[in-house]
Amino acid sequence: MTTADARTLAERVAESMYTRDTATQALGIRIAHIGPGFAELAMAVRTDMLNGHEICHGGFIFTLADSAFAYACNSYNLNTVASGCAIEFTAPARAGDMLTARAHERQLAGRTGVYDVEVANQRGETVALFRGKSYRIKGHLIED
Repeated sequence: MTTADARTLAERVAESMYTRDTATQALGIRIAHIGPGFAELAMAVRTDMLNGHEICHGGFIFTLADSAFAYACNSYNLNTVASGCAIEFTAPARAGDMLTARAHERQLAGRTGVYDVEVANQRGETVALFRGKSYRIKGHLIED
């Protein structure tokens, strides 16, 4: 498959996933860029996402990173789920911040993969580092 074909497939898969991904939609997360083994998603921090310290609740940052991970590891049109993940919060995010999560495939062997996701604010400051481990299951997301 050519690079252009692989990118087109990744975009079609992401579009199909997003129509069913009500959790991601509900948080206002949007897809910025998709490619084979790569996804960039963005989310504005709303006031209803703030915790008692008036910073973005870590669960919302985790969800943004996890969604980017999901779109990156499913970009080959092979059903893939998380087998584990971890996150490190490095700086707070505040109301009005625009967060971008960039997921990159680091390792893909057989049915398993490792993906790193960096979440940064609009100033390019890293607010979290996420690592996800993926596992391919049976099936495809779209008819190719």
